[in-house]
Amino acid sequence: MKMIRIAVMSMVAVGLLFSFAAAKKHLPEERGKTLFNDTKFAGGSKACNDCHQNGKGLEKAADKKEFNIMGKAQKSLEEAVNFCIVNANKGKAIDVKSDQMKDMVAYIKSMKAATTGKPGKKAPGY
Repeated sequence: MKMIRIAVMSMVAVGLLFSFAAAKKHLPEERGKTLFNDTKFAGGSKACNDCHQNGKGLEKAADKKEFNIMGKAQKSLEEAVNFCIVNANKGKAIDVKSDQMKDMVAYIKSMKAATTGKPGKKAPGY
């Protein structure tokens, strides 16, 4: 009886562990990270990560209201993402209200959280 109870409890624990792992993949930030690393995203020729390795240069993007990329001004993070897709990646702009854009923006904004709270370490500039 004791062995059966241990086996059942172990299966429940393993099931919960896999449930949490699977749920994390469904977060917008995780989906955005997948897009960020996809070399075929938006019909482009490379991944966002090729220019912004591990999010380098995007640490302050969550707080900005305007972006200046390649001498051109964009008035939102969504515009900046599309500017990079079209000009740096040679892809096709995505709808600013699409789930893909929401996921990409969520991932970029999550980079701020990943760089804060580290005593004695300053996040690199944008």
